[in-house]
Formats: sequence, C-alpha cells, structure tokens
Amino acid sequence: MRIRTFEPFWLVKNGLLNSYPSLQKNIETEIVVLGGGITGALVSYALMEAGHKVVLIDKRDIGQGSTSATTSMLQYEIDEPLVELSKKIGEKGAVTCYKAGIKAIRTIGDLVGKLNLDCGFELKKSLYLAHDIKAADWLKEEFEMRNKHRMGVSWLSDEQVLKTFGVRSFGAILSKTAASVDAYQLAHGLIRHSFKRGMEVYDQTEISKTEHCKDGVVLQTAEGFSVQCKKVIYCTGFESTDLLKEKVAKLFYTYASVSEQGIACAKQLKDILVWDTADPYLYMRTTEDGRLLVGGEDSSTNFPFFQQQIKERKHLKLQSKLDELIPENGFIEDFSWGGTFGSTKDGLPYIGASPEYKNALFVLGFGGNGITFSIQAMEIIVSMLKGKKHNLEKYYKFGR
Repeated sequence: MRIRTFEPFWLVKNGLLNSYPSLQKNIETEIVVLGGGITGALVSYALMEAGHKVVLIDKRDIGQGSTSATTSMLQYEIDEPLVELSKKIGEKGAVTCYKAGIKAIRTIGDLVGKLNLDCGFELKKSLYLAHDIKAADWLKEEFEMRNKHRMGVSWLSDEQVLKTFGVRSFGAILSKTAASVDAYQLAHGLIRHSFKRGMEVYDQTEISKTEHCKDGVVLQTAEGFSVQCKKVIYCTGFESTDLLKEKVAKLFYTYASVSEQGIACAKQLKDILVWDTADPYLYMRTTEDGRLLVGGEDSSTNFPFFQQQIKERKHLKLQSKLDELIPENGFIEDFSWGGTFGSTKDGLPYIGASPEYKNALFVLGFGGNGITFSIQAMEIIVSMLKGKKHNLEKYYKFGR
C-alpha cells in the first residue's frame, strides 16, 4: 500500500525557507498586514514600495496556509465565464475584469524579473477544454466574445487539440496569456525582500482580539502584547469568512496530485495550463522539475476523521478522469493533498472596505485564480489608501 500524507507538494519540496520571530513586545506602526501567504506578500510589497511603514503578522510560519496548497496556475480567466459575467455586471465591466487578469500576469512576470526571484515562474498558454458536445456550443460562444474584445484567443477543434496536445476534448479555447509559479517560493521571496527593506515580520503570532476605533486599530496577541496601527489589511484568505457577517463566499474542499518526475505526457503539456468545462472542473499543469499536477474533484463537505480515505478516493477519480483525457499518460502519483478554496456568486474577489470594520481593508481573492486577484489588489489597495478611485473597485466591493 502506498500511503500519501496531506502535506502539499510545495511545502515538502521547499521546506521552511525563512523563519521570523514571534511578537514579544508592544509595537506601533502605520499599517498591519495580517496574513503571510502570497496575498499578504504581494500587498505588503506594494505598500512598502509606496512608502508606508508596514508590519506583517501571521499566526503560522510564512506561507503555510493556503499558499502552500495552491496549484499556482495563473490565469486571466475568472471562474464565471465572460458571457455569464456580462449578464451579471454588464459586458463592459466583465471585459474590464478579464483584461485586468491579463495585466496581472504581465505585472507579476515583470516583478519576478525585476527582483530576480527564484520561484519557478514560467509564461504559458491556457487550454480551456469542452468536456462534452453541449459544452462545446457555449464554449464557442465564450470564444467569440473573448475574440471580439481581442483577448488573444484561438479556437481549436477536437482534432487539433488531440494532434497538438494529445488531449481528448470536444473543442477548446487556446489563450496566449497564462503562467505558472511556485507561490510558496514567491511569497517567501517577496516577504524577504520587504523585510530587508525595513518591514517588520512576525510569524507564529496569533491575534486574539481586535478593536477597530475611529482613529485606528488595536490588535491584541494571544500572549498579551498589543499592536497599534492606523490601518489593518486583512489578507487572511478563507479564514476571513469567519470575521464577516456578509456571506461573501461558499467554501469547498479541493484535491490535487503530483506525479513522479519524467511523466510521458509532460512534453506536449509543458507550455500550457489545462482545465475543462465540467463541474467540478479538472485542471492540470506541469511543474518546473518535470512532473504533472492534476487537481479537482471539489466537494462542499469534508469529514476530518475520514480525510485519508476521502483523499484516496478522490485521487482515484482524478486519475480516472486524467486517463479519459490523456490515455496512457504514465501518471504515477508521488504527492497528493487536499485544501480549502472558495467561490463567490459572480466569480469576483472582495477587495476593499467592509462596513463591518473601521480602518480596515480586505483582500479576499476567492476563486480558481485568486493569485491574479491578489496581484490586482497591489494597485487597488495603494490607490484606496491615497483616497483615489480605482476602476476595479466597484466590481470587487462588499455589499454588491
């Protein structure tokens, strides 16, 4: 019997890259960023670049929440198709949100190059597969709208997909803008860079109480120390849903599996990200060390006592679906894990102020492309702190 743990591949691969002290004193600062994952890393970097005095706090070691479990597929696509999103917020707004995703991928590529970060960043293309004939009809409509707005897409027939990528489908949209990354490495690299520039970082520091006042925020740690600041930025991901009365997201449990190195089908898949139109959808990408990562089998329920059994069953289903798409793929599982993710009613994130909390901003990049939302938040949060309106603000606001 081959037994796999729930430890994500990225955490096992990289180990503990950097460690920081826990907070053992009372401090004052301008801005506190809560959450040391990829979102907190990106937002705190942007704040430091804008000249703010920042303290970053995480209750775990850096990057060991959802960031260590993400598949790190960087796509401009939103879980809500462009055609459907247009019906909810208008075609202009939907196109604006989609194009913001394209810009975000270019932004992070430039940032990785500028800082020379070792994080496995690779520009790729994205292949969106129709999983049956009925799905092919609406996917073609989706292609036509994206093509109308010049999003760099082309339509491939089922024969073209099979010949080029060795993947079975009923047609697909090929998008020229996508990327993959090791988000765990990226988060550590960004935080280390900001730390060297003067940002204070405290891990293993749990905040037990917060007091949001008219002129600032006071945070109390579980060990009895206080942090006074003018603003707090919540980058605590799915755990933020426990803080809010507004039901901003529905949480799911998703599963991922990584093959051994040298998988036979990796060559033709190396430069693309793949996902399909099924519900829940299957997704896959290669890693920089020659493995294939496949994920999906989302579930709204999770029973902690039976986690191992559920995980094994889910990964057998993932393998079965992979065999249907790519026969004789040579996939031999090396690592597998499960993790939480969330979806919103329109597929868009929540970035900005909640009426429930004074002097606080939230960056909640829910959905399959949460990292690209967090990249967009770098610019949005800085603009908000300057009192300026951002063109994405109205689409990502609370209470929408």
